[in-house]
Amino acid sequence: MAETTGTTAPETLAGDDGVRRRDFINIAAISAAGVGGLAVVYPLISQMAPSADVLAESSTELDISSIEEGQAIKAIFRKQPLFVRRLTAREIDEANATPASSLRDPQTLEERTKEGHNDVLITMGVCTHLGCVPLGAAEGEPRGEFGGYFCPCHGSHYDTAGRIRKGPAPLNLEVPEYEFTSDTTVVVG
Repeated sequence: MAETTGTTAPETLAGDDGVRRRDFINIAAISAAGVGGLAVVYPLISQMAPSADVLAESSTELDISSIEEGQAIKAIFRKQPLFVRRLTAREIDEANATPASSLRDPQTLEERTKEGHNDVLITMGVCTHLGCVPLGAAEGEPRGEFGGYFCPCHGSHYDTAGRIRKGPAPLNLEVPEYEFTSDTTVVVG
């Protein structure tokens, strides 16, 4: 028979089913490291959140009730010009008469406006060539060969639907995300 020394190995004290002291220390150390990691990472992640001034500029609400047929206004959205134009029946007919397949950046007027509000065109007022501000939104400004917008920097001509028709611009004027909250109010962004 083997001789016992009166001490028992720590691994056998808890038995096979219980948690040993070493397991408890491992779990406690890993938990402390996880909490410490979160304490370090949380401030780094939260400082990347947008500030209050950025959130305030993330959307723009516009009252379009005063815009008459054929008239356009300029607004600011995210520090860039925004054009809002109420199209006339003639401008709508001209835009719909142009086959989308004949355009450099094929889009129909219906794709560029909201259903039920086909007479209201909202575009960013930034030329897609090099970022100049096209003319044609204010009264008396040249509107180019197609009656829409004209970029004086390099001669891009846009039609009444804001689609590129002539010049170096590769794409149509951008239509931002927007929705009508009423018949006279639009929220852009």
